Amino acid sequence: MRALEVFNRIPTLETHGTLETEISGIVFDSRKVTAGALYIAVKGVVTDGHAFIANAVDKGASVVVCEIFPEQLKENITYIKVKNSAKTLGKLASNFYGNPSENLQLIGITGTNGKTSVATLLYGIFKELGLKSALISTVEYRIGDEIIPATHTTPDIITINKLLAKALEEGCEYAFMEVSSHGIHQRRIEELQFSIAGFTNITHDHLDYHKTFDEYLKIKKSFFDQLPASAIAITNGDDKNGKIMLQNTLATKKTFAMKTMADYHGKLLEADFNGMLLNFNGKEFWTTLTGKFNANNLLLAFAIASELGQEESEILQAISRLKRVNGRFETMRSDGGIFFIVDYAHTPDALENVLDSINEIRTKNERLITVFGCGGDRDKEKRSEMGKIATRKSTLSILTSDNPRTEDPGEIIREIQKGVEPQNYSKYTTIPDRKEAIKMAIKFAEPKDIVLVAGKGHETYQEVNGVKQDFDDRKIIEELWKMMSK
Repeated sequence: MRALEVFNRIPTLETHGTLETEISGIVFDSRKVTAGALYIAVKGVVTDGHAFIANAVDKGASVVVCEIFPEQLKENITYIKVKNSAKTLGKLASNFYGNPSENLQLIGITGTNGKTSVATLLYGIFKELGLKSALISTVEYRIGDEIIPATHTTPDIITINKLLAKALEEGCEYAFMEVSSHGIHQRRIEELQFSIAGFTNITHDHLDYHKTFDEYLKIKKSFFDQLPASAIAITNGDDKNGKIMLQNTLATKKTFAMKTMADYHGKLLEADFNGMLLNFNGKEFWTTLTGKFNANNLLLAFAIASELGQEESEILQAISRLKRVNGRFETMRSDGGIFFIVDYAHTPDALENVLDSINEIRTKNERLITVFGCGGDRDKEKRSEMGKIATRKSTLSILTSDNPRTEDPGEIIREIQKGVEPQNYSKYTTIPDRKEAIKMAIKFAEPKDIVLVAGKGHETYQEVNGVKQDFDDRKIIEELWKMMSK
């Protein structure tokens, strides 16, 4: 494709060289430049791409897009100056891949908790309905039945457009995508045309990045502010910040709720560890998913599928056939009768939701043992809150490591301990080694007791000092209970 075609409908400030230059691809990471590539210099959170323009040219870039021209302009290289490189990148990526988001139904899910679950549930529902779709989530990317490993919650805008273009080629009509606050702030969804945006909830998270809750809220809201009038915005009517998301959007406004009146209303009728009996918009159905938070996730998925024109009873039949999302309230039972729940809960709200769901189901004759930690180099403020929640709502809590990264695991645990209330001092212990912590939980548990291992869920690694080591909670649990039962 020629530079002239890639820059269709994109304003420029100055050009040095010819726009007839052929472009083989678009990159913003100079390390990925290949012969004939267009390199765009973007000012990032950590580094400024303008510092790597010379490297990009040396590696074969034929076109350079930037906000400031380098002092020396090389012959036979086209330099194009723009006002905002990050914003321009989205338009370039869309043009290069044929504006794929305009040619399928793109659905974005944002919120603190539930993004992965709702996007994955929608993908599963539409597969059950016989409709081909794509999934862009934290866990994986899917195009039809093809699985591609995921790298970020919201991948970069070039990768997104490439995935959507491939989805179109494979005959997909729909694409379900997680939209993270980082992705919104770093313009990783720039110029994408969303048909529907869904909001799950918003609670304390990522304040290491956004600094204040108000800033975090504004970033989430900006996703809805940018929606066109042709889109639909669906928000959680039970969340006090749900209506804020809709304040300035041009999109058609819809709500879902379990507690208040809404366009899509749900009721939890029965629940146990095998599943739930629910009522959505007057229709009863059974699902193998369980827990109030899953009822909310299913209700949003139901609302979105309905807005996409699917018949309500067929959606509910499809939901009834779905299996649980990996690492989300995933249940296991040992030969000795100990009940294990593995869940991704890594925020105060998510941990509280899971514990509340377990406590509402259990008979109280069983003990609830919770194994959890908090990630290193991340939002420190939530640590003490999670310590308070876990020890308040569990029989015993074992504080351990969860991706300590470059921090001292012991220091992270000490910060979790600060939130433990005096009356709960006797209800917890600390074991920094996560495998040993799980081993202690199994050793302490008796038949019918419940062990919640929280924080990692679908993750299959433990990150320590920049190195990712194999660690899958589910495999570790199974390995330990088999070893200890001999």
